[in-house]
Amino acid sequence: MRHLLLAAVPSERLFRLRTLDPDRFQWEAVSTWAEAVETIRAKPVDMAVVDPVLGGGIPRSHGIERLRQFFPSLPLLVYTELTPATAGVLLDLGRAGIRRVVVHRFEDAPGALRGALLAELEQSALQQVIQGLGTILRELPPELRVALETMLHAPEEGPTVTALAERAQLTRRTCERWFTKVGLPSPRMVMVLTRLLYAHRLLLDPGYTVEDVAFKLGYSKPKTLQMHLRAVFGLTAGELRVSLSVEEALAAVTHRYFTPLGASLSQVAS
Repeated sequence: MRHLLLAAVPSERLFRLRTLDPDRFQWEAVSTWAEAVETIRAKPVDMAVVDPVLGGGIPRSHGIERLRQFFPSLPLLVYTELTPATAGVLLDLGRAGIRRVVVHRFEDAPGALRGALLAELEQSALQQVIQGLGTILRELPPELRVALETMLHAPEEGPTVTALAERAQLTRRTCERWFTKVGLPSPRMVMVLTRLLYAHRLLLDPGYTVEDVAFKLGYSKPKTLQMHLRAVFGLTAGELRVSLSVEEALAAVTHRYFTPLGASLSQVAS
């Protein structure tokens, strides 16, 4: 699985990141904090690697703190040099809840840097959704569970059963049979519900608009996302932001679509 990561770091650290496991990590480089915000809004970025010296050489915490404020669900990894000037900034960032720091030339051997990236990715909004559904999807074969997650990393592909089956290296018929065998809704319904839970998690971040989330997840029109959210949750995107927590959204979807009684009532209602 290939992850899209934001690199808000100086050129020498960007070079080191780009040479690290290119089959797994794809980098979107930015040179200013404003550009970082716009990139996160527009592209399916899984996490950000940041350096407080970006954009001028004088370490400042403001840009990183702004990212945390706008996008609390986005993992942030600080990758910087340890100097007297950066030490105070790192203390400020620690008070803002940003804990993981990799020090250039001391802690960024390829294995250590790769491990730090993967550890932060486990905290991403997408991973929170996948982990929340873990019990529900546990009886599917591993290749189908991985394919479901991979589909969310490829928003340009619509949630089609054919695409899911191809990613799992199964026939479409075998894919559908597996979902029926373990008592799940159709593969397409599961993909739509997973995407909507992901959309809801992103909508809780104040930095995203409904339009941002729609295009980030591959919807051609924000109106389509709005329609799907209302159909599943009975609320608009704006109402969801203030009405349901992550846990409540998962519980609502589980009750309605992943329990025998709830699934039956949903099919009757539709």
